[in-house]
Amino acid sequence: MRFDRAFLEGVCLIYDDSSPDERGTFNRVFSNTEFEANGVPGAFLQMGLSRTRKRGTLRGMHFQHPPRAEGKLIRCIRGHVFDAIIDLRRESKTFKQTFTLELRAESDVALYVPPGFAHGFLTLTDNVEMLYSLTETYVAELADGVRWDDPAFEISWPEPVLLVSQRDRNFKMFT
Repeated sequence: MRFDRAFLEGVCLIYDDSSPDERGTFNRVFSNTEFEANGVPGAFLQMGLSRTRKRGTLRGMHFQHPPRAEGKLIRCIRGHVFDAIIDLRRESKTFKQTFTLELRAESDVALYVPPGFAHGFLTLTDNVEMLYSLTETYVAELADGVRWDDPAFEISWPEPVLLVSQRDRNFKMFT
């Protein structure tokens, strides 16, 4: 596996080891030893699978408050998304800065997002599936978010947003 750091502290792109042969490929997508040696937590407590039917659907920008702030290992396993994260760590030198990238099922890359970041994505194809490995368990009363279209973050979504949940539309603008 290869670990590439993003400019936001703690954010990492993780490229799979792929073993191709005449049958197809086998990809090693996780190694606790290699993750920890590269500064990425190797202990995940929960996994989640998001399925989104329609292109143009936005999910985000979600996070969980301390004391259960969660790190996320994010992988697109079907389809294609525009993924975005926001550094909400007030003590960080990159506070309120964003990082975006496209994730595709066939790209063999995962994104590690440390605790203290909001995360969301816009589907660029129909029938998208996203797999999450989380460093904390979900606690409903600590779950929160910020507006996906908040000008404080200047996220340039590459396509029109056609569907957003009522919950995500109701998040407050960042202060």
